[in-house]
Amino acid sequence: MMARKLTEEKLQAELSRLEQMKEYEYTYAACPFICGIDEAGRGPLAGPVVAGAVILPKDCTILFLNDSKKLSPKKREELYEEIMEKAVATGVGIVGPDLIDEINILQATYQAMRQAVSSLSVAPDLLLNDAVTIPDLSVMQVPIIKGDGKSVSIAAASIIAKVTRDRMMEEYDKLFPQYGFGKHKGYGTAAHTAAIREFGPSPIHRRTFLKNILKES
Repeated sequence: MMARKLTEEKLQAELSRLEQMKEYEYTYAACPFICGIDEAGRGPLAGPVVAGAVILPKDCTILFLNDSKKLSPKKREELYEEIMEKAVATGVGIVGPDLIDEINILQATYQAMRQAVSSLSVAPDLLLNDAVTIPDLSVMQVPIIKGDGKSVSIAAASIIAKVTRDRMMEEYDKLFPQYGFGKHKGYGTAAHTAAIREFGPSPIHRRTFLKNILKES
C-alpha cells in the first residue's frame, strides 16, 4: 500500500518520527491492549460527529501515520485501508445532528467515543485520548493535548474518524447537492453559509450552530 520508494535517509527519518509518536505506547507498554481515541466533526455546521477507536499491534509500523489534519485526502484513504488491515481492533461511534442539538456537541462527542469503545471486538486496557477524559467509562484513560500528533494510536483513530465522516458527507452531498457538502464536509465556509441563507437548513444541519447565520438571513 505504501510502496513508494524512499531513500534510506528519508526512511530512517520517518521511522525516527514514528518512534517519537510511540512515547505513550512505550510508557504504558505493560497494558496489553492500548486504544487510541479521537473524533472528527465537532466544529461543522452540518452532519454527525464521528469518533474512532483503534488498537494497534505493539510491533506495528505504518509509514506516514500522522494527525489526519496533516494528511491529504488521498493519503488518509490509503492509511485508512492499512489501519483497517493491520489493527487488532477498530471501532466507530456516530452521533447525528438531532442529538447534537439536544445534548450539545461536547456530550455528543463523549457519546460517540463511548460507542466507538463499546464496538471494539477486543476490550482495551487503556485509552489514549485526544485531549479529553470520557465520562462513564471504567477503563483507565490518559488525555493527551494534541494527541493525534503525539501518539500513533490516536493518529490512527483520527484517520478512521475523519475518513468515515468524510465518506458520509460525500453521500449527503448526493442527497442535498445545493450545499456543497462534498467539498467542505459541513464546515462553515463562505459558500456553505451563503447556501444556508439561500436555501435554509437541510435535515442534517445542526440548528443550534446556525442561530447567528439564520438571524442574518
